[in-house]
Amino acid sequence: MRWDDLKVFLAVVRAQSLSGAGRTLRLDPATVGRRIARLEARLGQTLFLKSPQGYLPTEAAERLADEAVKAEQAVLGALDAVRGEGPGLTGTIRIGAPDGCANYVLPQVIARIAAENPGLDVQIVALPRVFNLSRREADMAIGVSRPEAGRLTVQKLSDYRLHFAAAADYLAAAPPLETPGDLGRHRIVGYIPDMIFDRELDYLPDLGVDHVELSSNAASVQLNLVRAGGGVGIVHDFAVPFAPGVRRVLVERVSLRRSFYLIRHADDARSERLGRFVARLRSLFIAEINRLEALA
Repeated sequence: MRWDDLKVFLAVVRAQSLSGAGRTLRLDPATVGRRIARLEARLGQTLFLKSPQGYLPTEAAERLADEAVKAEQAVLGALDAVRGEGPGLTGTIRIGAPDGCANYVLPQVIARIAAENPGLDVQIVALPRVFNLSRREADMAIGVSRPEAGRLTVQKLSDYRLHFAAAADYLAAAPPLETPGDLGRHRIVGYIPDMIFDRELDYLPDLGVDHVELSSNAASVQLNLVRAGGGVGIVHDFAVPFAPGVRRVLVERVSLRRSFYLIRHADDARSERLGRFVARLRSLFIAEINRLEALA
């Protein structure tokens, strides 16, 4: 089986669509479709089922994907060995992250890394959920808790802080907010309870808040609800500088600390290229968190 065929196959597994795979591979969807049909004919197996949700991998495809990922890592490892300690990083690296981190921290960090490495393409995937690295949805992911299963390596990136915050206009017209007990007289902005994807984000019940009037599964949307005067919400300190008119409240009474972790597949530990990227990412990430929190 040729590596080019496996590369097309993996692109469809990850994108679950011919058009998405085509964009990644820079091929038109029809060509991708013909390559997949040819591979299925060669294997005598149906690899994808077409549905309203896209191209869904069959059990045969799941088994092939496991082996294809191993082949992919072998190819990338060989390329790393050939490139050696070159002057700059090249190729494509995809990093997944929660939307708050992806919106307010990673753009500055990745822009700096890209400027230092003109041959490098970086893709930031912002989703309010946990990434499946075993399926290679991303080369690495940032999470807010340590994963408890899977062949993964975990490295702490940085702590970060969160506080209640509200728009100045909202506070001027709302009842006084001087103690946590006053929160009951205010509209609360937070996560949709049944869509909280990580236990580290389920902080409002521990703060005595049992009802959320305005909610979203995305931290960036919550910040915009707060900025629009929707109410009082827990906001990342690193996001406050991006929301003029929003100020933190109850700072001395309620303060949360959480951590970001960098999660990678265990097989990638030998990749010199990814190791160099991670070292630079971590250094710039810590500095950017500190810079933004100082401005909050």
